[in-house]
Amino acid sequence: MATPRVSIVILNWNGRNYLQQFLPSVMTTTYNNKEVVVVDNASTDDSVTWLQQNWPAVRIIQNKANYGFAQGYNEGLKQIQADYYVLLNSDVEVTPNWLEAMVALLESDKTIGACQPKILQYGQKELFEYAGAAGGWLDYLGYPFARGRIFDVCEKDEGQYDSAEPIFWASGAAMFVKANLYHALGGLDEYFFAHQEEIDFCWRLQLAGYQVFACPQSVVYHLGGGTLPKGNAKKVFLNFRNNLVMMAKNLPRWEAIWKISYRFLLDYISAFKSLLAGQKTYYRSVMKAHGSFLKWFFMTRKKGLFPPKKKNELHGYLHKSVVCSYFIQGKKTFTEIVDNKR
Repeated sequence: MATPRVSIVILNWNGRNYLQQFLPSVMTTTYNNKEVVVVDNASTDDSVTWLQQNWPAVRIIQNKANYGFAQGYNEGLKQIQADYYVLLNSDVEVTPNWLEAMVALLESDKTIGACQPKILQYGQKELFEYAGAAGGWLDYLGYPFARGRIFDVCEKDEGQYDSAEPIFWASGAAMFVKANLYHALGGLDEYFFAHQEEIDFCWRLQLAGYQVFACPQSVVYHLGGGTLPKGNAKKVFLNFRNNLVMMAKNLPRWEAIWKISYRFLLDYISAFKSLLAGQKTYYRSVMKAHGSFLKWFFMTRKKGLFPPKKKNELHGYLHKSVVCSYFIQGKKTFTEIVDNKR
């Protein structure tokens, strides 16, 4: 039986320095039936020239503009034939045998559509990394968190999350996905541009009857940006808007209506507190996100949006508030919060 074809696909935009630092580890990947592809989002630095001169074995796909994360990948992946894709950030150092365990996991169970490796911090390799850690979860109000990372607290990796098990979402920093499923589900939602599109994709994957898994036998190290700075208006705007859009797309109608209404209230409280603390940029970004969401909901969204209620349980879904558990009850670790996986 032939080994499955895996395409490691790195989206790049003006990231020559990251490619120079991290691509060598990707090229030492021991899995045989692979290709490494860099999809370039119309970089204005010398990324493409540098790749052509230094890594002729790397296939380069050049997008016509900076399409962002979602459309950038969608455009690139249309041109790549493989059994599996790995969507890999340019600032990730991989271990030589990181692909074998993920291939074996998805080959062993046809209901698993995507997975992610254990993601540790590049700078402090004993700590889980913010963007995905040991697998993403979602609480009942749409707040994402992860095994090993609650809000901005990253736990030390002591083997506590070394079991391969179902999760809600796989990190876009290193997402391993069946190629045919990626295309069947329409890929990443291009309206998102960037931020939380992988959570939306994994939610749709689960609604379609597939599972998303954590595969901690595979390990990578992500440089990452850590927690989002409150002053970064674009990131704050995209995170708040996209989270609401994701809930509207994937929750049953009445559940979406009350939960989004409640989230509007919680978001406003958070924004108002920031305004009182002198963080005007954060406040404006949240208000702008709410306005943009309402415009999308009433004017640009596809009608007949609300999906049928899924009969089987969503994995990696917390039936309570992670905000309440963390800030009010003082529970700081994933294990403390997710008791009995409820």
